[in-house]
Amino acid sequence: MGTTKSDLFTKQQNQIANMAKALAHPARIAILQYLVKKNACVCGDLVEELGLAQATTSQHLKELKNAGIIQGSIEGASVCYCINPKVWSGYKDIFSGFFKDVSLPGTKCC
Repeated sequence: MGTTKSDLFTKQQNQIANMAKALAHPARIAILQYLVKKNACVCGDLVEELGLAQATTSQHLKELKNAGIIQGSIEGASVCYCINPKVWSGYKDIFSGFFKDVSLPGTKCC
């Protein structure tokens, strides 16, 4: 089994890669879009909204929560999730910096 050689890369490169990994599933993107659209904590609507099994939805929520981009609270049998604004802002800044405008001279790249 291969090992990652993350020590070969800068802290920022590793940070961007970890952020991208957390976002690297369309269900997670859909969850984030839904939470942003609701702009509030969401309790229990996600399974119905996504059409995925509870266990699958929970796994994606766990990945997003581990990445810190969402936060959750447990209230009795209900778990509520919302965007973590501080981490969201960090993602936005880092990806905005990463995706700088590129201007290639001429119309051909190669």
